[in-house]
Amino acid sequence: MHRIAMLGTGLIGRFYTMAIHSHRSRDRVHVVFSRSADRAKKFAAEWNIPRHTTNLEQAIRDAESDVVIVALPNHLHGEAVLAAAAAGKAVLSTKPLGRNAEESLRMLQACEQAGVFHGYLEDLCYTPKMLKALESVRQGALGKIHWVRSRETHSGPHSDWFWNKELSGGGAIIDLGCHCIEIARNYIGKDVRPVEVVCWGGTQVHPIEAEDHAIGLVRYENGAIGQFEVSWNFRGGMDLRDEVCGTAGTIWLNHWLRTGLEMFTAAGQNSYVTEKAEGNTGWLFPVGDEVGALGYLEMFTDMFNALDNGTAPRETFYDAYVVNAIIDAAYASIQAKSWQPVRLKVWRGHGGTSSSAAVQEFDDHHVLVKEERMPDGSLKRILRHKKTGAISQLSAQPH
Repeated sequence: MHRIAMLGTGLIGRFYTMAIHSHRSRDRVHVVFSRSADRAKKFAAEWNIPRHTTNLEQAIRDAESDVVIVALPNHLHGEAVLAAAAAGKAVLSTKPLGRNAEESLRMLQACEQAGVFHGYLEDLCYTPKMLKALESVRQGALGKIHWVRSRETHSGPHSDWFWNKELSGGGAIIDLGCHCIEIARNYIGKDVRPVEVVCWGGTQVHPIEAEDHAIGLVRYENGAIGQFEVSWNFRGGMDLRDEVCGTAGTIWLNHWLRTGLEMFTAAGQNSYVTEKAEGNTGWLFPVGDEVGALGYLEMFTDMFNALDNGTAPRETFYDAYVVNAIIDAAYASIQAKSWQPVRLKVWRGHGGTSSSAAVQEFDDHHVLVKEERMPDGSLKRILRHKKTGAISQLSAQPH
């Protein structure tokens, strides 16, 4: 059983506590920190948490807690993680770990030097649909993965600090792109080095300094492309979709707007529908188990099992550092209007991965480019000559 010091009482702190206290879990939040005394007291009473405080250091060094969870605004992550490492506590942090790669690397190194367990709470890499899809990919059902497209869009964040570039580290990319980038890394392979990024980002709708919409491409050393589409301008709820393309198959995932539960109401319901829902009349798309659908249950199961077993979780602060480095390159690309390198001071994956296309032999002189069954029943094959490179086609009529 783990006793947790929960740092933060906002939306993410609430989701974390809901997940940890659910399903008759033995793990419990034992002390909660908030910058507001009223929120700390109310949150503790609501979730039956023994202690609450407005003193960050006191919460982290609570003698009866063994795990610190950072559910604070981005600019406060560094202080909290470094304090947890200094206290010798296992520490889990929400996304993104830092506002940039330098901040993330500092936190990673502090935890490693202190010898404490660290886990990156990237919930969207733990959704039931993604875990199932990832299993299929790892079993080879899709062949070599060459393109992953991940999209997260909604009408904008729920708290003021997100909209402040200095506090958050950016706009929609740092907020949503961190999810999409790590989703793609999981499918492409975390041991495959991200090489460069090209990105467009702009402020289309909201009167802010940061980008509220962005589209980016991340090129990996093996030739694969990770594509992210993020926006704070999308109307109609929260759109979470992924597309995974390989040489032998494709997977489409829709995590949120089409979950199998669709409801029409003319009268409306005067209560919460689901995260980022924009109305309570007409066609609504409630989610039966939000913390489950968003991956929180599987995420904390993985984190606490890894902690108990003395192993690393699926997502660590090193993963968070790589994500931040990719995001840094995306912001550099927006400024330069060109491809920009991903600068990783520390790389722990493979190097020199081949980016050559897959080759399927056809005969002694040709390789197969493509084959397709045509409307007349014939099988057409597109071939490439091994020596000359000439492209030709061959049709075989049905028997």
